[in-house]
Amino acid sequence: MKGIRILAFSSSRVGGGAYLETAVPVMKEFLGTTSSTIAFIPFASVDNHEAYANNVREGFPALAQNIKLVTPGNAKTTIEQCDAVMVGGGNTFKLLHDLYAYDLVEIIRAKVQSGTPYIGWSAGSNLCGPTLCTTNDMPIVQPKSFEAFDFFPFQINPHYYNLVTKGFHGETRDQRLEEFLKLNEGTSIVCLPEGTWLRLQNNELLFDGAAQGTVMTREEGQTIHRLVHPGTIMSPNPKAGRLF
Repeated sequence: MKGIRILAFSSSRVGGGAYLETAVPVMKEFLGTTSSTIAFIPFASVDNHEAYANNVREGFPALAQNIKLVTPGNAKTTIEQCDAVMVGGGNTFKLLHDLYAYDLVEIIRAKVQSGTPYIGWSAGSNLCGPTLCTTNDMPIVQPKSFEAFDFFPFQINPHYYNLVTKGFHGETRDQRLEEFLKLNEGTSIVCLPEGTWLRLQNNELLFDGAAQGTVMTREEGQTIHRLVHPGTIMSPNPKAGRLF
């Protein structure tokens, strides 16, 4: 993971805040002040992609970077020539379906592994793990594979919120994630509540934001929840043992 730079947010907004309001200051610090071009990938959205890109641009009124919309026609060239990759939220199945359909998964993976910064939120963060299998989204379309970018050696669950509702007999978020852990031995899930993010740079993984995160694992037949406080440096290497 040496040289990889990742910024993965749970969501694009927090509470009643404006779009990208809390994320932009973190992004600006991450990217720096040098003028550059960001390739914005909108494929998680089922709506108009140009409108989506304009919403993102409006969220960066003071950003030095030029945000260029990635389309099926310009995708490979735009990504290969960009200074940073940005992947917006929406439906994770739709996002990964389109990335495979346009042959972009390996291009993005190679670009980021070569040192190009990657910023994602929601679905864009979900794909930083090995698979999309801990998404909260409906499978509205079937991607070629569930395999994602695998930048992190653990799964991501954005928008994490384990609500227990009286009278509701469906599974809670934790129960759904526990099902994944039971069938995927040795994996970990980093659960990101709204207002939190992961930043990987200089081979150091930081959890930060406005709330505590949770790391879920299975150990000796039991599901373990470990709280992660904002400002915690986590180990990005699962072979090192615990994530923090």
